[in-house]
Amino acid sequence: MIGSYGEVREEVAKLCAQFPGTYWQAKDEKRAYPQEFVQALTDAGYLSVLIPEEYGGAGLPLDAAAAILEEIQQQGCNAGACHAQMYTMGTLLRHGSDEQKQQYLPQIASGKLRLQAFGVTEPTSGTDTLSLKTTAVRDGDEYVINGQKLWTSRAEYSDLMILLARTTPKEEAHKRTAGLSVFILDMAAAKDNGLTIRPIKTMMNHNSTEVFFDNVRISAKNLIGEEGEGFKYILSGMNAERILIAAECIGDAKWFIDKASAYASDRSIFGRPIGQNQGVQFPIAKAYAQMRAAELMVHQAIDIYQRGENCGAEANMAKMLAADASWAAAEACVQTFGGFGFAVEYDVERKFRETRLYQVAPVSTNLILSYLAEHVLDMPRSY
Repeated sequence: MIGSYGEVREEVAKLCAQFPGTYWQAKDEKRAYPQEFVQALTDAGYLSVLIPEEYGGAGLPLDAAAAILEEIQQQGCNAGACHAQMYTMGTLLRHGSDEQKQQYLPQIASGKLRLQAFGVTEPTSGTDTLSLKTTAVRDGDEYVINGQKLWTSRAEYSDLMILLARTTPKEEAHKRTAGLSVFILDMAAAKDNGLTIRPIKTMMNHNSTEVFFDNVRISAKNLIGEEGEGFKYILSGMNAERILIAAECIGDAKWFIDKASAYASDRSIFGRPIGQNQGVQFPIAKAYAQMRAAELMVHQAIDIYQRGENCGAEANMAKMLAADASWAAAEACVQTFGGFGFAVEYDVERKFRETRLYQVAPVSTNLILSYLAEHVLDMPRSY
């Protein structure tokens, strides 16, 4: 189990019980944002646990956020509607100025402002972040933003965006990782001044969008940290993102395993429970073993992160192994339920679609394997 936080988990479970499968089925059918669920989490203070107490948050470490997100998934809900606030605010917490923290963090903690949008991925660069083309050109006391972002989830339901843009042309940057800068964008103001958001229909209700910037002006005061150093700021946040997504996958795996094992024990065919058959029970048992192993990797990644050490390898492995475990558990669950696994009322097909996302997001398995080969095994760079 990720962290202890037993009482927190119990309270999260109680909150989730107010949002049963029928709630998520209705949202899924209409591809609607789960506003009521997100508001309940906000009101209970769960989305501000990482914000220091001086700014109105709980001031808890990353393992608390991981425990909350894992529990949400294990209860059959979907933290994808709001998990970005957990990891995007890290950029502001670690690298923002005192003035920026005072301006935004208390309002985020109270729920007055939502920081849910993360503007990084682009159509032409994908996960090759260093090749992004969105530009931020200095013009007096402002920057002028032009470009496009893709897969910017929750942009329609966020007040603020953490935006990565190029402030120095790639060919003029003094090193490969330089020339990118991070901004905190007031989306309400930008919508009236060149920002366009277009929803993208996907196989799961993830509220994804593409975002267009047409001469969007942003105050230079909204630059986070130093100009040109944004890539390293984003990287530190990406480790937290991968760890927290891994925790969600552990929660998903537990949900699938619980569902499958209970159904296999109750469902009788040919005069005996189907779970008595090894062909049914073995895949579920193997998925459980995979989940437990992945959970240990998530523990280790969190431990290294909270010590302030480089956890790049561990964060990547945790995300990959946890995503594989949740997918294996999902496969076993659908196979156990048979035809009923495709029926909306059981929630299996919804969770099946939702957890499939984490094979490719927030970073694909191939990119993780390339990272491990190069940075851990000292093999030649593959890309």
